[in-house]
Amino acid sequence: MKMTVQLVVCDDDHQETRTDVVVLEKACQRIEQIGLTLAEAKALLSALQQQIVERQAATFLAMCRHCQACGTSLRAKGQHTITLRTLFGTINLTSPRLRHCPCAPHETATLSPLTKLLPEHTAPELLFMETKWASLVSYGLTIQALKDFLPVDETLSVSTVRSNTLAVAQRCEAELEEEQGSFIEGCPRDWGQLPIPDGPMTVGIDGGYVRDWDEKKRQFEVIVGKSILAFRRDEEEDIPSSNCFGFVQTLDTKPKRRLFKVLKSQGLQMNQQLIFLSDGGDTVRDLQLYLSPEAEHLLDWFHVSIESSQGRRSPVRDHHVHVVCLRQRRRLAERARATSG
Repeated sequence: MKMTVQLVVCDDDHQETRTDVVVLEKACQRIEQIGLTLAEAKALLSALQQQIVERQAATFLAMCRHCQACGTSLRAKGQHTITLRTLFGTINLTSPRLRHCPCAPHETATLSPLTKLLPEHTAPELLFMETKWASLVSYGLTIQALKDFLPVDETLSVSTVRSNTLAVAQRCEAELEEEQGSFIEGCPRDWGQLPIPDGPMTVGIDGGYVRDWDEKKRQFEVIVGKSILAFRRDEEEDIPSSNCFGFVQTLDTKPKRRLFKVLKSQGLQMNQQLIFLSDGGDTVRDLQLYLSPEAEHLLDWFHVSIESSQGRRSPVRDHHVHVVCLRQRRRLAERARATSG
């Protein structure tokens, strides 16, 4: 059985152009022959991406070949090749260099329209997938996963993914606003006029020490956490959603801003219930303060059980932690009595 996959392009003048993208020879005698194989799907996506990008680039260049002021055709001076890495293959495009029209002064003698359209050589969607996978697994596994399921460039390397991930991280860091001592917005009168918030948020925070890769005897403290939103009111089902965050405590200059941004991305309002769970240590305790007027700060059950079982012999040395634990135990006892009564 012979199958031809065609691309039909209809331009602004309603003229259609048909192009054969892939021709497949398919049998149907065994189950493994049914449907597209992974190799066929990758080849189809790659060929289709090539055709689509080439036609988009040609249409864009056609709009740039005339002077925007007087309409005169711009003369060509030369051309070069631009490589664009996309999620469905690497595309090589011919980029012409055009002379500016003499009807108006310009800073340069020539221009390259395609360079302005494609200032980066990696498509945003591929950059997103590289960064997303690299934040979850190693760079090597990221490359393996992308190559297994997508027709990405075979020359994709660990150094490329590492550089792209670092560039995205630096850009996100530059977009982060300045640190503040308090992020509580408005006043109680304003909070009462806010719409009904989504479900309560629960934030678990903990710290730990990680060994330095280069200096094995050196360690640094890492603060990590997870924010869970119980439900969203505009959704039919109460499905929890979560976000994770982390930073190096001794290096990060905007830890509270970073946590607040995570909470705001989940829709935090000043009238929304917010619960923090931690071990009560100095670094995690200070991080939680002045983020919301509805915030409640609790010790996690592990440290509550330590205090309850060992009493004054508790290994928790911080006096503040001990006081908070006693208050929390008293509050839980009062709730239990109220429920039973």
